Amino acid sequence: MKRNQLSRGQVLLILGGASVMISMAMGIRQSWGLFQPHMIRDLGITAADFSLAIAVQNIVWGATQPFVGMLADRHGARPVAIAGVLVYGAGVLLSLLAKSALVLVLGAGVCVGIAMSCTGSNIAMAVTARTVSPAARSVAMGAVSAIGSLGLTFASPLAQSLISSDGWQAAMVFFLALVAAMLPAAFFAGGSDRIEREAFLGAEQSVGEAVREAFGHSGYVVMALAFFVCGLQLVFLTTHLPTYLAICGMDPTVGSTALALVGLFNVGGSYLFGWLGGRYSKRVLLGGIYVLRSLFITAYFLTPPSPASTLVFAAAMGTLWLGVIPLLSGLVIHLFGLRFLATLAGIAFFSHQVGSFLGAWGGGVIYSALGSYDLAWKSAVAIGLIAGGFQMMMNVRPTARVAAERQAGARSVPQAAG
Repeated sequence: MKRNQLSRGQVLLILGGASVMISMAMGIRQSWGLFQPHMIRDLGITAADFSLAIAVQNIVWGATQPFVGMLADRHGARPVAIAGVLVYGAGVLLSLLAKSALVLVLGAGVCVGIAMSCTGSNIAMAVTARTVSPAARSVAMGAVSAIGSLGLTFASPLAQSLISSDGWQAAMVFFLALVAAMLPAAFFAGGSDRIEREAFLGAEQSVGEAVREAFGHSGYVVMALAFFVCGLQLVFLTTHLPTYLAICGMDPTVGSTALALVGLFNVGGSYLFGWLGGRYSKRVLLGGIYVLRSLFITAYFLTPPSPASTLVFAAAMGTLWLGVIPLLSGLVIHLFGLRFLATLAGIAFFSHQVGSFLGAWGGGVIYSALGSYDLAWKSAVAIGLIAGGFQMMMNVRPTARVAAERQAGARSVPQAAG
């Protein structure tokens, strides 16, 4: 089936499935920090042990994402996504039954990390890009990313409510119910597999040729390396902000409300950056997000924390949260075409997850050693400012192959300037 033969209902079903899938996956994953003080107490583990589990989750997610992207590009999104949902359920169940740090690492770390590769942003963006027309692509990716953030908006406060009233185990059972809701969503998102691949640029390439082409492009290398800071900053906050607030003597609901606000403001932010990415320079917008995040982190940690300042900070960070996803995906399409989007975005995402690993584990190690998060947030700010500057200067010239095809008018992909 050609893309233009899809009915409006079929398009909405595919995009809706992708949105719900990423919403549940991200909502659960980004709420994990709420469990830290309770698991430390009940399982007899340390903050570093818990941080290690989250760090492993992120590095496994990053290490497996390129290979999962290759599988999705070759065999379709549906089998990959459905398998990911089942692994996600296994990871949550192992975390629920954990009696030691090792089992927690296996469940929350290894299993959830693999599952996120199959159900997270890269697969959702590939499904979206494949389903809509090139003219609507940037806005559509922003919209799916925006809807995907709603999971955190309700998952975090509901999980905190259950933790406070019935214990963290009840919240884990709630997460299992959310995983079950991902199954039909993954199935419907996989409807994009029916769209003919021949309509894509670079269809004659092998995956190996596509990867070599990407690593030979200086702009792609800079973008992938700069993506490191995105993971470091975000996972440091989602993992350690609840503990930081507890240290400051704030009620646990402040942390869960802050995470919910991140999700809520991310709805508008993701759509906004998707829309802007269709009209203005994606590289400048992407670098600007890294710089602005660093400035907001500095302002928050340099002032005495309060419930009000925490919620304002969460709203500001939420606006900048997942807006990177449509921008980075759009840049990959701009440089190399659509055919191997899941693979190439997945490779860039590995850098993101190396940053996530250091943000989660490094934050825990620094706190355990120094009794303060000061060094952690200062490092996140410094790296963010450097990465943002390099990102704004990346080379956005499409490869010779793509430029020649577009110039000839064959399978053209209208894009805003990178």
